[in-house]
Parts: sequence; C-alpha cells; structure tokens
Amino acid sequence: MVQGVQIIDGVIQNVNPATGELIDPPVAVATPSEIVDAISKANAAQIAWSDIPLNERIARLREGIAAVEPIAHELQQTITKEMGKICSEAKDEVEEAISLKGEWLDMVREANEDVKLGDGAAESVIVRDPLGVVTVISPWNFPCGEIPLLAIPALAAGNTVIVKPSEVTPLTGALLCSAIASSLPDGVLQVVQGDGKVGEQLVTNDDVHMVAMTGSSATGKRIMEKCAKSLKRLVLELGGKDPMVVFGDADLDKAANDAVSNSLFNAGQVCCAVERIYVDKSVQNKFEAKVIDIASRQKVGDPTAENVTMGPMVSQVQLENVQNQVNESIKKGAKVLYKSEIPRGGNFYPVTVLSGLKQVRLHHYETFGPVVAISTFDGTEEQAIKLANDTPYGLASYVYTCDLQKGSRVARKIRSGQVGINCYSLVAAQPKCPW
Repeated sequence: MVQGVQIIDGVIQNVNPATGELIDPPVAVATPSEIVDAISKANAAQIAWSDIPLNERIARLREGIAAVEPIAHELQQTITKEMGKICSEAKDEVEEAISLKGEWLDMVREANEDVKLGDGAAESVIVRDPLGVVTVISPWNFPCGEIPLLAIPALAAGNTVIVKPSEVTPLTGALLCSAIASSLPDGVLQVVQGDGKVGEQLVTNDDVHMVAMTGSSATGKRIMEKCAKSLKRLVLELGGKDPMVVFGDADLDKAANDAVSNSLFNAGQVCCAVERIYVDKSVQNKFEAKVIDIASRQKVGDPTAENVTMGPMVSQVQLENVQNQVNESIKKGAKVLYKSEIPRGGNFYPVTVLSGLKQVRLHHYETFGPVVAISTFDGTEEQAIKLANDTPYGLASYVYTCDLQKGSRVARKIRSGQVGINCYSLVAAQPKCPW
C-alpha cells in the first residue's frame, strides 16, 4: 500500500493531499483477468511493432509525445491535484516531458541503430533486438516525467509496453499514456491501474520479458527478487541520501541557495534531493545565516496559489516519516535553526532547517521531505569523502569549492552515480550522461 493509498470496492481512493478530498473520476483497479488480457494483447502486437523500421517507430513516438502538448494544462492541474506539486513545478515537469521529442529522442534512435565493425576483410554487425513486453512501474513524485523516460526507449527498441502508474497518481499516468498511445498501433502502449498486487502480477508473469521501475529501494529489492527466479531483465532507479559538501573556499551565496532549493524542490520528495549538507566548520555561521535567510522566504500552502513555493507532502504517511526523523534528530541534539508556518489541514509540513546533526536516521536513511540538514566537517578532503560515503545509497552527490582540482579529486572518491561540482548534476549534466 504505497503512501497509505486505500483500495475500496476495487476503486483507488485518490485523495488530494492539500484538501483531503477525493478526486474524480474514480479509477478502478485492474482485475487479474484484465491484467492477463493486457499482457496477451501486448505480446500479440509486439512482432508487428518491431517489424516497423526504426525511423518510422521514432517518428510515431515523436508524434505521440507531441500529442501531449494540447493536454499540457490539464496534465499540470492533475499532477497538482494528485500529489500536491506546486503549479510552476508541475508545468516544468510537463514541458520537460514534451521536450523529449527533440534531441533526447534522436539519441534514443542513435542508440538503437545497427553498429558495423570491421576493416573490410571481415565485418560484424551489432543489432539491438527487442525483448518483447516491458512492464513500466512508475513513481508518484514525477508522474508525468518518469513514464516517458522508462517507456519511450523500450518502445523505440521494438518492445510493447504496459505502464502501471503509481496508485498515488493514476489519472496523470492514464492521461499521459493516452496521448502518447494515440500515434501507436493498438496494444503497443497500455495502462494497467492498481497497487502493489497488480504490479506483482505484471512482474511475475512469464509473458512479460522486462521490468523497468523507479521507486523506493525496498520495492526495488522485492521486484529484483521476483525477477531473479526467471532471470528477467530489470532496470531500477531507486532511492538516495545525497550529500552536499561545502568547503571553506566555496561561493557561499551559491552554495546556500542551491542547498535550500535542492532540499525543498518538490517538497523534498526527489530521489536526488540534497538530504545531507556538510559545511566546513570555519564558515558554518556564515553559511547557516545565508541558508536561514533563503529558507525564510519560502511560503508553504495551497499548491495552486501563485505566491506559494512549496505544497503539501504527498500523504500523511510521508509527513509522519519526516516528522519522526526530525523529532529523533532534535532529541539527540540537533538544533532547529528555522521552521516555517503552515496552513491548517492537508498534509503540509514546514520548511525546516536543522544544524548539528549526530548519528541519527535522518543522516543515513532517505527522508524525502523539506528538511535542510546541516552538519560540519573539519574542512579536509579526507573527512568530506568519509562523511559523504557514510550511507548505503549512492545516487548523486554535490561538491562546492572554488578550487576545481580539489572538487574533482573529491568527486572521484565519492561513491555516487553522479557528482555535481558547484551545480545540481541532474539539471546541469549533458543529456548523454548516464543516470
């Protein structure tokens, strides 16, 4: 039961996190027979879809992504209703999804083209063959942005795809996929709604040949265990506990601004959010003063209001998780530097700035909330690396220093998929960078 979402009489109880009201229209959970039918339909459509030349498949996918543009505003509103993202961030998410029809889709095509090897005397050809049917299990925090990133490459390769949107954001997933599917043959892209039980039926079915999932590490482990039994292909993008290291020679204005904005974006509900900040103790006071100043300008409230910079948490479950971590940290000595006001009702949590954190859960386990968590280090590269690596996660990290050689040395020793030096790597990285 993701984020406490209830299923009553076979219908997802889709609740607006800002108001607590049920969202219309109701979304029915797929029955076991409907799931089997969708898988059969996907398999029946797959061979004909893969027989279409690559360039034509890409053209159809480009047309499908373009079909999202006329419903962009409706999508934005649905995202805000279902998971509480403020309107400006929802707008950015939809626009980013639409932009995939350009350079990014060209890169997908290039990745699927035949590669010829040889010097003329003998020639080899590397051919990318489709696997068959791919199940995409998408997250609630980017319900429009993540589905294309998982589904489009699979479709371009000649697979058919069944998307199970998060039960937290079922209408967003359905609306997006309906637009993209409008340019594709019947059965090539389908949506199956439901909770983890539906996901398990899709993952374990022998006629599904690959699973692509973005979500929590706990769910990813369960999916990996299920797929291992048949050696089913699997792509996972899971949680993070991303550190930010601020050396004494850093541009403190930029570092403080990035620390706050990348801790609070999407109410902190981002896998690569800044969740741990280690600042050189020699500049601690200056840095914290700048952070407090920036944090105090944030406004928590109705995500549809123009002057609001942060909406509600997605659920009461998520709110309580953040609150428990913060409370434990305070009990063990952390100091509250700032705490914003919040409106009554809804799943609102205050912008919170903490300092002086010790060995607590908030330092080691994903928080996924609007907390700017500051600790200090002695200013050496060695301790910065040690603290940054003190986590079971390894998604992204951030290093701030005006000495780029030092930044590069530290970045190379942090065990992380991406490291941004004086930047937020997810945004600043070149499109061809792996993620």
